[in-house]
Amino acid sequence: MAVGAGKGGVGKSTLSVLLATGLARTGMRVGLLDADVYGPSIPKMLGLEGAVPAMTGDQTIQPVVAGGLKVISIGFFLEPGRPVIWRGPMVHGTVKQFLGQVHWGRLDYLIVDLPPGTGDVPLTLAQSIPMTGAVVVCTPQAVALADAIRAARMYQQLNVDILGIVENMSYFVAPDTGREYDLFGKGGAAAAAAELGVPFLGALPIHIGIRISGDAGTPEAVFDQEASGLGREVMAVVRALVEQVAARQAAGGGAPAFTVSG
Repeated sequence: MAVGAGKGGVGKSTLSVLLATGLARTGMRVGLLDADVYGPSIPKMLGLEGAVPAMTGDQTIQPVVAGGLKVISIGFFLEPGRPVIWRGPMVHGTVKQFLGQVHWGRLDYLIVDLPPGTGDVPLTLAQSIPMTGAVVVCTPQAVALADAIRAARMYQQLNVDILGIVENMSYFVAPDTGREYDLFGKGGAAAAAAELGVPFLGALPIHIGIRISGDAGTPEAVFDQEASGLGREVMAVVRALVEQVAARQAAGGGAPAFTVSG
């Protein structure tokens, strides 16, 4: 499944990591493919900076394993701070290589963190492998919702099911007073989901625990914050996603499958 957004800065990679980690915590076999070639943040968010994937004799890439996840990212192959300055065909080729030449093994879920927007990578993904669907991430304000709707309609035009919309940075709860603040508005993603006729998977708050875990590369810490309820809120989104996947598999006769070399 793809995790995408119409614009950058809405927490798409953060949600990809949290969904993958949450699924792994339920016992699922999960792979995470960082297809955000121009901004590969997944290694940082999983504490994998400096990791180098191994190569087999037939040039199949072995994913890096961390926290029960199998992970691949262009960030593993770059010097720190080095930008990726590529045209579309090179990005297309890299994503196809990560799909077809990485030894993923048997997985229950392969989550693909897409770059923002509606460019080459979503098209490559839709044309290269059978997909269960896509999750669209947005924040509540109108400018972000407009882009999220465009992203969702792109998937629909590519005949990719929308598994649902997640509203990130939905609200902030002041730790000293417990008062909730809607910094970017309220309810926009649920309204957008209703307009598009797709599921609303839930909302996640602005929370310092998410920021700290992302900077430290410890996503498991988010799920351990039971006192604030943050872990429960994330797992609620994970469960809603699993329910949508199960419903589509039941309606369509099973899960899509693909085989990689090696």
